[in-house]
Amino acid sequence: MSVKMDFLVDEVQRLKDEGLYTSIRTIESPQGPWVDIKGKKYLNMCSNNYLGLCSDPRLCQKAIRYIELYGVGPGAVRTIAGTMSIHLELEEKLAAFKGAEASILLQSGFTANLAAIPALVNRNDLIFSDALNHASIIDGCRLSGAKIVRYAHADPQDLDVKLKENEDHQGKKLVITDGVFSMDGDVAPLPELVEMAEKHGAMIMVDDAHGEGVLGRGGRGIVDHFGLHGKVDVEVGTLSKAFGVVGGFVSGSKELIEYLRQKARPNLFSSALTVPDVGACIAAVEMLQESDALVEKLWENGRYLKKELQNLGFDTGKSETPITPVIIGDEMTSKKFSTRLFEEGIFAGAIAFPTVPRGTARIRVMVSASHTREDLDFAVKRFAMVGKELGLL
Repeated sequence: MSVKMDFLVDEVQRLKDEGLYTSIRTIESPQGPWVDIKGKKYLNMCSNNYLGLCSDPRLCQKAIRYIELYGVGPGAVRTIAGTMSIHLELEEKLAAFKGAEASILLQSGFTANLAAIPALVNRNDLIFSDALNHASIIDGCRLSGAKIVRYAHADPQDLDVKLKENEDHQGKKLVITDGVFSMDGDVAPLPELVEMAEKHGAMIMVDDAHGEGVLGRGGRGIVDHFGLHGKVDVEVGTLSKAFGVVGGFVSGSKELIEYLRQKARPNLFSSALTVPDVGACIAAVEMLQESDALVEKLWENGRYLKKELQNLGFDTGKSETPITPVIIGDEMTSKKFSTRLFEEGIFAGAIAFPTVPRGTARIRVMVSASHTREDLDFAVKRFAMVGKELGLL
């Protein structure tokens, strides 16, 4: 490495010194409630595999069947030669599932935000963004060139103030919020946010990455949860969490989706989703349309684990969903907590700055519909032991 690149070594060392360096574990088995790491089994408590679909046989069989029928890759971007009939099939199923007029399929949830935001607003416009919005929203806002106005987290009144302060602005206005905030597990006050957006003539967009498969009837998301169909202009979703595969999408009016097909840069300049991914996603959507059993099991597991951890004395923040943050505060202590849990057979990583604000480091515990009550009790006992050992309880 040349001398001019020495800053890389220095920066990595700084991360280690401040307790911000992330040790990345490698999983050697299918994603599930238990995973193999370095030849040993660990209870998986940090995956976004909410419904346990990552290795579900029905998804695997559909992927294999689609490979047999259509091959593996699409071979091009959607606008040249990469749109296959199966992409349209999935888009139609997603639109029906979400109760929207149409959907467009993208490569990931992150990419979906990068597709939608810069296509809707530019440097002449304003974006009103929740202070705790996901990095993909932040990056999409920056790419747009629009002026970004941050409003206090989940605070419709502050949004009202910010919109009123900019009521004379002549350009477009776009309000953006996460549906479920992934680090704290709280739910955006979407009805009030919609009211404020309508009051001030602003478009409103929600990124429902952690609401898909979790909130609403059979996991149809936050818009369905609050009965706001037709009130939210842009719905962004991901297929890599509850759906268990990979990919993202945007749902909304037929006019919105037609516009994005022409203007969204990831649709124009990046290859379409692969065949097996599309097949597995179709199977996941079909399963959720048929039954809400997995969604109900997820919530049952989430309520049980949260209650047990709270009874031990852990701070689980303001979570309203199965996402259960165990807030430690200090970055180094959180790293030690995660390391000790791993030594006791639990895979639950520490989350620290810059993912969360300094002083709010935590173990973000993610339950799945595939966890058994025995799995959860195993976790509770280990959390209690490590918490007492580190003087947290």
